[in-house]
Amino acid sequence: MSFCAKVSGVVAAAERWSGWARSQLDDIRAAGRWRSTRSFDAFGPAGTVDGRPVVSFASNDYLGLSAHPAVIAAAHDALDRWGAGSTASRLVVGTRPCHVELEEELASWKGTERALLLPTGYAANLSVLGALGGPDVTVLSDELNHASIVDGCRLSRSQVQVYRHADLEHLSELLAGTHGRVVVVTDSVFSMDGDTAPVHDLVELCARHGALLVLDEAHAVLGPDTPSELDGAELLRVGTLSKTLGALGGWVAGPATLVELLLNRARPYIFTTAPTPADTAAALAALRVLRGDEGHRLVRRLRALVDVVRPAHPSPIVPLVLGAEQRAVEASEALLERGLLVPAIRPPTVPPGTSRLRVALSAAHTDEMVDDLVGALDELGLR
Repeated sequence: MSFCAKVSGVVAAAERWSGWARSQLDDIRAAGRWRSTRSFDAFGPAGTVDGRPVVSFASNDYLGLSAHPAVIAAAHDALDRWGAGSTASRLVVGTRPCHVELEEELASWKGTERALLLPTGYAANLSVLGALGGPDVTVLSDELNHASIVDGCRLSRSQVQVYRHADLEHLSELLAGTHGRVVVVTDSVFSMDGDTAPVHDLVELCARHGALLVLDEAHAVLGPDTPSELDGAELLRVGTLSKTLGALGGWVAGPATLVELLLNRARPYIFTTAPTPADTAAALAALRVLRGDEGHRLVRRLRALVDVVRPAHPSPIVPLVLGAEQRAVEASEALLERGLLVPAIRPPTVPPGTSRLRVALSAAHTDEMVDDLVGALDELGLR
């Protein structure tokens, strides 16, 4: 084959992929699901979008710790001491003293024997399900679990069954019909609805059937609490440092044997660079704030703000389900015109016909900010 013919073949192959990608993009546009990033220039909840002042009700920085002076100072100190990057994976030369300190603090916070630090909460779920799953394992997963749990189930090579959302009766039926090692995995607070799992009942049910309970506590800043007495249940707790603690990273906490197994087998832990020293030190400082008197005050403040928007709602995630995608997009744009950034959540993130606004509240919001939000929602007939 001549050189020109080879070049022509390469160009044709590349065009096949480019043409396919263009057709996929056209389909996304035609379905009204086009997405693009939006630059938000901010420190805390207030900032600008395209030069226009806005207040964000979209962040997961539930306690405002990303902008806390002690957290920022800890990140600066870590940069000065260890530099910008960790330079390697945790098992090579990527572990710094701050990584070890944070793991010890996380285990103390959660009342467990050990904790393991990972680059993200997403990687934490992939690690747990990938390392503990297998063809001889059955994983029972709540139907509204986060995408990281869904992907972890797929990568686990396990037999996966999905139980109806927070339906203990359905889960009990599935447990009764399974044999061998079983994992039950659920969010404790569901990220799109802001509702909670029946944690105490899940602990009891898993203990009765000898199943391992994996509980993702990423959004559980206001609870639900996990029982201190497990009555024979085996529990792994998973979470993120990027929400309640305002930093970046993920963690797994639980019995030493299971955590050690993750350290030796979890591919997202073994084969990726360690979290940066600055992120790790920031998370450690934020956790120490959270566990002190100031942290308790911030949690109470957040609880009070949630009650202004939706009294007694169990989490800072307040969904306003509008149904049609276009209605959700138009509502989001109307709020943005009023200086309020509240994202429209559409399929495939949520099921068709359940597009919504997702209001995320933070202790960093002022009373005036929340009053403006409530006023705008009422004016637009959204609350």
